[in-house]
Amino acid sequence: MRNTYETETETETESGSETGSGSGTAAAGNAPVRFDTKVAVLLRDDLESWQRLNVTAFLVSGLGTAVPEVIGEPYEDADSTAYLPMLRQPVLVFEGAEETMTAAHARALSRSLTTAVFTADLFGTGNDRDNRAAVRAVGRDALDLVGLAVYGPRNAVDKVLKGARMHP
Repeated sequence: MRNTYETETETETESGSETGSGSGTAAAGNAPVRFDTKVAVLLRDDLESWQRLNVTAFLVSGLGTAVPEVIGEPYEDADSTAYLPMLRQPVLVFEGAEETMTAAHARALSRSLTTAVFTADLFGTGNDRDNRAAVRAVGRDALDLVGLAVYGPRNAVDKVLKGARMHP
């Protein structure tokens, strides 16, 4: 089964701007919105359901500060109630074994892609300061990675995720 977001909303126009709302329908002509970049999360395949959700939320939260252009416009309903802006493009979620995670991490760093990490140690902390200290205490090659977020050109992100499968 093909992922609708992956097939309809990932390639940006040549000018670098969106051509529509991000729902797959452009403002004019019903052409899909396309992005030349990809936002992907890779989760280790042995996580509990609550951990998968928690890790995904934490990982994508940093993208907007590092890459502000990934954030879309604020939302508003028909009653003019304002809502926060969100990522302007889909987040594709993958899973893989520990070896897949380690290889993806190395490939993301070697390609200088925007990357966020979540280690197993972070499940035992309760605040941002302790989270950062837990990551800082371990060398890059010894991190017990359970999640990784990557942002960059589609083809580069695809190469980073080699061996991973779409999350069920």
